Amino acid sequence: QVQLVESGGGLVQPGGSLRLSCAASGTIFSIVAMGWYRQAPGKQREMVARISRYGNTNYSDSVKGRFTISRDNAKNTVYLQMNSLKPEDTGVYYCNLDQPIRGYWGQGTQVTVSS
Repeated sequence: QVQLVESGGGLVQPGGSLRLSCAASGTIFSIVAMGWYRQAPGKQREMVARISRYGNTNYSDSVKGRFTISRDNAKNTVYLQMNSLKPEDTGVYYCNLDQPIRGYWGQGTQVTVSS
């Protein structure tokens, strides 16, 4: 059984930065690709960043150049560094496998970008 716990969200002004963390329990973390997902108000959840078990990364066009995903397999943690935040980045951020498993969704962490 895998449990994912997101943290690091908050209220930030446009142009600001936040660093999200996702701590994973279980033994599979180091061998799976992970993703960060975002659900904006009134919209479906979407993947914004992905990292392979080897550290290769991919980003959605909306965050490319502003967000950086990374992982520390020794700590079973994946991070999302978010810079130059925009109001449209507002939403609940979740982590999961890059092929998300329904039972692994956590509570997420709220990110609000507003002046």
